[in-house]
Amino acid sequence: MKTLCMDSAHKHLVIVLIEDGKIISACEKECWKRQSETLFPELINCFEEAKWSVDDIDEVVISDGPGSYTGVRIAMSIAKVLCTTKNIPLSCVSTLQLYAGLNENCYSLLDARSKRAYFAHYHSGKLIGEESAVDLADIMNVLADHKGVLVGDCELVGKEKKPISLAEHFCALLPYARKITNIHTLTPRYLKENDAYKVK
Repeated sequence: MKTLCMDSAHKHLVIVLIEDGKIISACEKECWKRQSETLFPELINCFEEAKWSVDDIDEVVISDGPGSYTGVRIAMSIAKVLCTTKNIPLSCVSTLQLYAGLNENCYSLLDARSKRAYFAHYHSGKLIGEESAVDLADIMNVLADHKGVLVGDCELVGKEKKPISLAEHFCALLPYARKITNIHTLTPRYLKENDAYKVK
């Protein structure tokens, strides 16, 4: 099984080519607001490195938000066209889930601007509670009361950023990806109004 994974929802552009559970080629770079111009050149590079063609792809997995209003739609639009044209399956993981990976007792935090963040608690790939857009002050209170790993934009709450590999997380989360039964009805998941990512 050859899988194309893509994430453009937040600060990073992530492209991963996986064959039978093994990463064959990957791109993971921070390119805030430049994902649209960066995705295709990096996608071509990954395919060339793996010696794959588009026709080799058996399935696509993307992150479907929360995240940047425009960013989420970049990878999603490409995935919907590719899967519809080739008649192959499309699956999704949450952006917060992607950052958490399979870490145990993990809090995932992504900047939502205006002193808020997208926030969720994951344990070994499974959501505990719900994902939400929360005031940073409230997040700091949660973290003060609970021990656990914090990933994402940790600096927003005065914590040191934990190095993670989003490419490896994609690979590990494949069994947790949600199968999309109707690709045409798939839309980005936003947890707050669209002005969340406007420049302050």
